[in-house]
Amino acid sequence: MKNKPIIIVPGEPKSIFFEILFKSLKKNKFKSPLIIISSIRLLKSQMKKFKFKKKIKLISDKNISSINLTNKSINLINVNYENKVGKRKSFNNTNNFIKKSFDIAFKIIKSGLSDKFINGPINKSIFLNRKFLGMTEYISNAFNAKKTAMLIYNKELSVCPVTTHLPLKLVSKKINKKIIREKVKIINDFYLNNLGFKPKIAVTGLNPHCESILKFNEDEKIVSVAIKSLKKANFRINGPFPADTIFLKQNRIKYDVILGMYHDQVLSPIKAIKEYDAINITLGLPFFRITPDHGPNFKMVNKNLSNPLSLLKAIKFLDQR
Repeated sequence: MKNKPIIIVPGEPKSIFFEILFKSLKKNKFKSPLIIISSIRLLKSQMKKFKFKKKIKLISDKNISSINLTNKSINLINVNYENKVGKRKSFNNTNNFIKKSFDIAFKIIKSGLSDKFINGPINKSIFLNRKFLGMTEYISNAFNAKKTAMLIYNKELSVCPVTTHLPLKLVSKKINKKIIREKVKIINDFYLNNLGFKPKIAVTGLNPHCESILKFNEDEKIVSVAIKSLKKANFRINGPFPADTIFLKQNRIKYDVILGMYHDQVLSPIKAIKEYDAINITLGLPFFRITPDHGPNFKMVNKNLSNPLSLLKAIKFLDQR
């Protein structure tokens, strides 16, 4: 297949995903065919709600290689979904629907028919039920990927947290020289293999101002030591920098990536700076997995006010591969 299809799992049935998908499809053409894995009833309902008109082409995951796929219609693999009455029944049915959608996507990817995957936002607290820290870990587990990284990517500046969805009280216990070196190598490989250059990486400290009133200072004993060893191995890396100043314009423009010690330390500032102009890429998988850099946004559902930029960037990024 000349242009491998982009597999899209919309995720949470009640989210803003279909709205931003329709907005992305209205004004843009893509070389790679898109395959949506979702419910035909749900899709038709959303198309009617947002006055989006396009033919639906029902396909099967069993014969994708033999189908001439284009984007003249919506290529849909139907997954049954009914919003049953009762809170528990509704949650269970939604979870089953999401899981089946992911299972079909994983099957297609493992068959080699596609290496491009986008998933819409998921209500992680209900779907994962504490079995995984986040969707990054859920998908990594499905492909037995042990070394992965979450990169919030923007061409001008990207960020990556060393730890992802951990409670703050557990972060310091997970920070070590090995994991810092691991994340830097994964980031470096991604940039070299897919963007053609070695990135300049800044690393934040764990503690405010990289200082601590305790005898053991992680920034001296762990972070600095890891950075020194990576410098000796010819990585373009500096730090540790205080997290409260590295994102100042005169500092951040010197780097392609800022590696932080925990989730909100780097995700909060990048979202404030770039807003929707960033995508979440899981590095270390045997395929491209991207998700728009926002959640289900339940408060905005059906209001037709959501910004499609992040999803559009995700599709365009994969369309170029």
